[in-house]
Amino acid sequence: MPSRTDSEAAHKFGFTPGQVVQEFYYDEDVDMALRESIERVTGEELADEDFAETTDAAIIWWRSDDGDADDLTDLLTDAAANLDDGGDIWVLSPKAGRPGQVQAADVEDAATNAGMHASASVDGAKDWLAMRLVVRARGV
Repeated sequence: MPSRTDSEAAHKFGFTPGQVVQEFYYDEDVDMALRESIERVTGEELADEDFAETTDAAIIWWRSDDGDADDLTDLLTDAAANLDDGGDIWVLSPKAGRPGQVQAADVEDAATNAGMHASASVDGAKDWLAMRLVVRARGV
C-alpha cells in the first residue's frame, strides 16, 4: 500500500497504477525518493530513454548545462514520440539558486517550439521544480 508521501507525489503528478513512465536525462543528481515514489505508485519501473513502446507519461531531468533551448525542443519532440494521446511530459529542473537552474521561460519556449504548452508547475521534489507540458491537440 502506498505511503502518504507516495500518494502526495501521485496526486501532484497525476500518476496512477499501471502507467508506463519514460525517464530522460537521468543522472546522479536526480531525486531518488521521487523516482522511487513514482515507481511504487505506478507499480512499474521507469522506462529508460531507449524504450520504444507507447508510454503514458514522461519525466525529463533538465539542467542548464544539458543544452540550449533547441536541444530541449529536440528532446521534447523525442519524448512525445512514444507518448499515448493525452499523456503528459514533466520537465524537472533545479529550483532557483541551485546549480543547473533553468528559467521557466526557456522551458516554455522549447515547449512551444515542440508543439506543446505549459499547463502547471509543481514543487516536484526538494531541489527540483516540475513543469507539466501538454501536447497540443492535432489541428490546433
